[in-house]
Amino acid sequence: MTTRHHAFVIEAEVEEGINVAQAWAEQELGMKIQSNPDVAVLKYGLLSVDDARKIFEVAAGAAFFGESRVIIIAAARAYHEAQNALLKLFEEPPVGTYLFFVLPSLGGLLPTLRSRVQILNVKGVGNPSSDVGLPMSHIPKAAGEFIKASKEKRSAMIKKIATHQEGAAVSAREEAIEILNGIEAIAYQRRGDTSLREGSPRPGVTLLLLDIATLRMHLYDRSAPVKMILEHLSLVLPEGLRGKV
Repeated sequence: MTTRHHAFVIEAEVEEGINVAQAWAEQELGMKIQSNPDVAVLKYGLLSVDDARKIFEVAAGAAFFGESRVIIIAAARAYHEAQNALLKLFEEPPVGTYLFFVLPSLGGLLPTLRSRVQILNVKGVGNPSSDVGLPMSHIPKAAGEFIKASKEKRSAMIKKIATHQEGAAVSAREEAIEILNGIEAIAYQRRGDTSLREGSPRPGVTLLLLDIATLRMHLYDRSAPVKMILEHLSLVLPEGLRGKV
């Protein structure tokens, strides 16, 4: 008997992701979507801890019809604290409850939450993908350039980013976060690649992902220096990762 997953993440814009989740519920669960109280769609700009608590309350309710419930959570961004608050729910959803988390990019998804979900392939509803990485076409250009550059060119990139003026179309911190998120996504795609081991029992990408989690927390601190954070990122990138992009 095949075990059906109960928690999914979909990388897509809000409406597209919601449509994918609803199509999955129709195909896999035989649920009627329109005017069905057992299909909850929750939309957020920036998902907060308070929002996460309300999602728990919604998930705690019983199904009105049949045995299945579907909860679709769509957000443009999600605070890490909010993602942490959802960990237990995504690890053990109530019996018969199926959770879908729609985000425009998986780069900002916490590793702890990634480990509890199945990535639902937008192009193949009903055929969940086991690869948690982003398609290369979705990797931010700046992240790809940062990985492929030599250390000298990275230093030049970092200097240019760090000198962005306040009020620019894209701030230095925003560009740094984009680079960090993109590199994290690439690292997840390569996390099982033993050729990236660097004198450690653990793969170099595993150590990189741990560093990225720490660096991201610093980037969200407005007083933390972007230049130093990117310089550290440059130093910890496994050289073998350059040839994988």
